[in-house]
Amino acid sequence: MELRTLQYFVTVAEELHFGNAAKRLRIVQSAVSQQIARFERELGVRLLDRTSRTVRLTPAGERVLAAARDTLSAAARVRLVASDLNASLRIGVASCVTPRLDRALSRLREGERVLEPHLVDLPVGARLDAVRDGELDVALVRGAFTSTTVTSAHAWCEPLHVVVSRKHSSAGDVAIALGDLDPDGLRLPAREVDPPLFDAIVAALPSAPRRPPSGDFLSVLFEVGSDPCAWTLLPAEQLSGETPRLRQLPLDPPLTVDGHVVTSLATPEACVASYVAAFADWNRDHRA
Repeated sequence: MELRTLQYFVTVAEELHFGNAAKRLRIVQSAVSQQIARFERELGVRLLDRTSRTVRLTPAGERVLAAARDTLSAAARVRLVASDLNASLRIGVASCVTPRLDRALSRLREGERVLEPHLVDLPVGARLDAVRDGELDVALVRGAFTSTTVTSAHAWCEPLHVVVSRKHSSAGDVAIALGDLDPDGLRLPAREVDPPLFDAIVAALPSAPRRPPSGDFLSVLFEVGSDPCAWTLLPAEQLSGETPRLRQLPLDPPLTVDGHVVTSLATPEACVASYVAAFADWNRDHRA
C-alpha cells in the first residue's frame, strides 16, 4: 500500500467525482480509476458506490477515509520533522502588503524555528485548494470560514471601514454609522471573488444589498471613486492608506471581521500556533 494510493482515495472521497479528483491530482482520470480499483482489490472491500451520475462512500469507505487521512497526516509530520530548520514557508495572500503581513514576516524569520517566507498571490479559492493539496503551507483568509479539508485557526480581528469618494457628502466625517449611508449606494464585488469575506460583510449589513454584487475589488473601488453617492465596506487593512479619489472612514459603532490562518490537516499543532502568533494582533500579544 503506497501513500500515493491513499492520497488518490482521499481526493476522490473529498470530491465524490473522478474527473474533479483527477484535475486536483493533475493526472488522467483513468489512472485514478485504476488506482482506486486496485486499492479495493487489495483491501477486499468496496470503498465507493459508483453510478453514471454519482459517487458515494460505502460504510467501509468512510472508515478507510478516516484512517487514510490519519496516515497521510503522520507521513507529513515525519517529512516536517526531517526538514531543514531554516525551511521555506509558502504563504498564500492577496496582492496587497499590509503592516500586519510585514510584521508577521519579521516574526517568522526571528522565531525559534527560523522560516524563510515566500508570498504567493492567489485568489481565495485557489489559496484554500493549494493548502489542501500541499502546494502552500499557510493561507490567510478573512471572514466567515469553516472547512473539513483544511485547518482554520482564528488569528485576528480587523475593523470594517466604509470607503467613499472624496466627493461623498460624508467624506469629511471622522466616523460614520451604517444607518447614515444610502443603501442604494452600496457597491460590493461578486461573491465568488472572496466568499468568506463577502458573507461576513453581508452578515454585518442591516439589510440585503439592493444592487447585485459584481466585478472584483478594484472595479468596485473605481466605481466608488467615480460616484459621489457610492460606498463600499472593506477590512481596514485591505486598502492601505488613502488615495486622491477615496477616503476610508471607521464605523460608529464599529464592526469587525475575523482573520484566519489556514493550514493543512497534517500541520502539527505547534506549527499552527506559531503561525497564529505571527499574524495575531499586536495588542493581544502584549496586553498586561
